Amino acid sequence: MTPALRRATALALRCRAIPGASQLASRRAIASGAEVPPDGLPKIVSAIPGPKTKESMAELGMVMNCSSVPFFVDLEQSYGNYVVDGDGNRLLDMFGQIAALPVGYNHPDLLAMAKSQSSAVNLANRTAMSRHPPVGYGKEVMETLMAVAPNGMTDVMPMMCGSCAVENALKCVFMWFKAKERGDVAFTMEEESSCMLNSPPGSTDASILSFQGGFHGRTLGALSVTRSKALHKVDIPAFDWPVAPFPRLKYPLDRFAAENRAEEQRCVAAVEVLVAEWRDKGRPVAGVIVEPIQAEGGDNHASAEFFTAIRKVTAEAGAAFIVDEVQTGVASTGYMWAHEKWNLENPPDVMTFAKKMQIGGYFMKRELRPQIGGRVLNTWYGDAARMGITKEILRVIKRDNLVAKAAETGALLLDGLKELEAKFPSLISNVRGQGTFCAIDCCDAQTQEKLIAELHKVGVHSGACGDTGIRFRPSLVFTPLHVAIAMELLHKAVSNI
Repeated sequence: MTPALRRATALALRCRAIPGASQLASRRAIASGAEVPPDGLPKIVSAIPGPKTKESMAELGMVMNCSSVPFFVDLEQSYGNYVVDGDGNRLLDMFGQIAALPVGYNHPDLLAMAKSQSSAVNLANRTAMSRHPPVGYGKEVMETLMAVAPNGMTDVMPMMCGSCAVENALKCVFMWFKAKERGDVAFTMEEESSCMLNSPPGSTDASILSFQGGFHGRTLGALSVTRSKALHKVDIPAFDWPVAPFPRLKYPLDRFAAENRAEEQRCVAAVEVLVAEWRDKGRPVAGVIVEPIQAEGGDNHASAEFFTAIRKVTAEAGAAFIVDEVQTGVASTGYMWAHEKWNLENPPDVMTFAKKMQIGGYFMKRELRPQIGGRVLNTWYGDAARMGITKEILRVIKRDNLVAKAAETGALLLDGLKELEAKFPSLISNVRGQGTFCAIDCCDAQTQEKLIAELHKVGVHSGACGDTGIRFRPSLVFTPLHVAIAMELLHKAVSNI
C-alpha cells in the first residue's frame, strides 16, 4: 500500500458517503478499511474501443467525423465517479466530460429535479428567453446564478455554452470600451453605415489581448483569442489582435522560486509593451482575456502576483480584465471560482462560465451592461430547463461542502501524483494542480498517448492537454477512496509502459 493510499484511506474514515449510495454499505466499507468506495470499482471487460463502440462509431461516421470519440457512454449504467461505455467497461472517470461533470453520473438529487413538473414543462416548452422568459425567471436567476456571483460583479448574461459566453463577453467589452469614448450620444450615421461594410469607424479597430497557450472557444471571436493548437485555427479567418507570452513555470515551485518570479515578470513586461504599442498604432486594447489555469493549452499555472500585475496593467490602460473560468470554475480548484485565490482588490470586470454550471454565460460589473437592449441577444439565453438543474447542482455543492472537499481531496491527489513522479522520474514530471484540477507531463507525446491508453486498460479515463500533458478533472464527489484507487491504477499503468 503506497503512502498516498494509506493517507487517502485514513481520510476516508471522515468522509461522507456518495449521495445515493447505500449509506450502510458505505459506512461498513469505510469503517473496515476496505479500499472500495460506495460506487464500486473499475471493471474492464473488453478493449477500448470495444466491438460495440466500433459499431457505433461506424454508424455515426456515416454522417460526421467522429475520430475524436474514444468510446460511447452508457448513461443509464454510469454512476457516481464511474463512466460505463457501450461495451460494459466501467472506468473511474478522471476526465469528467472534459471538466463538465459536476456531481457525478446519475446523482439522485439531479434525477429527482429532472423528473419534476417544472423541469418537464420547461423541456416541453422551450421559450425564446430573450423575448418571452417564463414567469418567475428573474427570481430563478437571482437565486441560482447571482447566488454564486463573484465579488464585484452585479450583472449576469446566460448563454448556451462556453464559446458563446466568451464570444458575447468580448462583444460586451467592445461596446463598453467604445461607449466610454463616445459618451452619452447616439451612433453617428457614418458609424451605422460603415459597420454594415465591416469597416471603421462603425467596426472598431480596438483589440483584445490574449496569451500564448490560451483556449477560449471555437467561434470566430473566441478562436481569435485562442492560441493553444494550430488544429483549431488553420484555414479560419481571425482578427489581428495582440498575443503575449504566458509564464512557463518550473517545478517544483519552491526550488525554482527565483526563476519563476523572473519568468512572470518577463510576461508582465511583455503585456505592458504590447498594450502601449497597440495604443500608439491606433488599435487600443479594449480587454485582456486570461484563464486562471490554461487547461487545453497544457495546464499552465501562474501565481496570484502575476494575475494581480495583469489586473493593474488593464486598469491603468482603461481596458477590461476578462477571466475565462469555463473550465476552472465551480469548486474543482478548491474555490468556487479559481480567481478567488488571487484576492484582487480590484475584481475582474468580466468572468465567463460554462461546463460544470451546465449552462454558459458571463458575470460582469454593472458598467459593462449594454446601454441599449438587444445588442447582446440570442434566442434561448441559457435554457430555463438547464437553469433548474444548475440550481440543484449548486444546492448540492453547498449542502455537501464540496468546495472544501475538493481542496482536501485534491491535496491527496497531488501528493499521490508527486509520489508517482518520484518513482518514475524518467517518464513523469511537472506535477501541478489546485484542488482536484491536476496534471502531469509525460517525457514526450508518444508516452502521453501510451499512458492514456494504458490507463484505459486498467480502468481509468483521463485526457490529454498541451503537447505532453495528462489532465485530471474528476467530479466534485471524487473522494479520498477514489484517489487511493486512482493512484494504485496509475502506478500500474505507468509500470506497464
